[in-house]
Amino acid sequence: MAIEWTSDWETGIAVIDSQHRQIFDYINELEVAMKLHHRDAVGHVLDELTDYTVSHFAFEENLLTEAHYEFLDSHKVIHDTFIKRISTYKKDHAAGKDIADQLYDMMSTWLYHHIKRDDMAYVNAVKDRIENLVENKNEGGWFKRSIGAFFR
Repeated sequence: MAIEWTSDWETGIAVIDSQHRQIFDYINELEVAMKLHHRDAVGHVLDELTDYTVSHFAFEENLLTEAHYEFLDSHKVIHDTFIKRISTYKKDHAAGKDIADQLYDMMSTWLYHHIKRDDMAYVNAVKDRIENLVENKNEGGWFKRSIGAFFR
């Protein structure tokens, strides 16, 4: 059953919510690939999901750095652990193993806990500072600085 985006998933930080919605879309694409027993499509989703989550994590971590989030280090550890798990699935898939069901279960469970617990924990800290981050004209604004930092 497809995972549906509803307002209770929203952090209230538009750019983060948009990125989370994309991750939902990848999980739902994975479900379709599984139903069709399409191994190549599973691999494609896995590749896209990996690339997207890495960029999302970098973006989110930059936001948390700018917001001086006190638990940034532990949040990064959670991200790093996830990337390691995904890397294992990629290796197993490349070795010919059927990882689709396990990947889907892990992603669905992980996404729920990560957004509802880990990401919601930083919302107040980020919202308290977001206006200053976005509107800081001296340094070109938070978004411009974040994009610059990401592509350095």
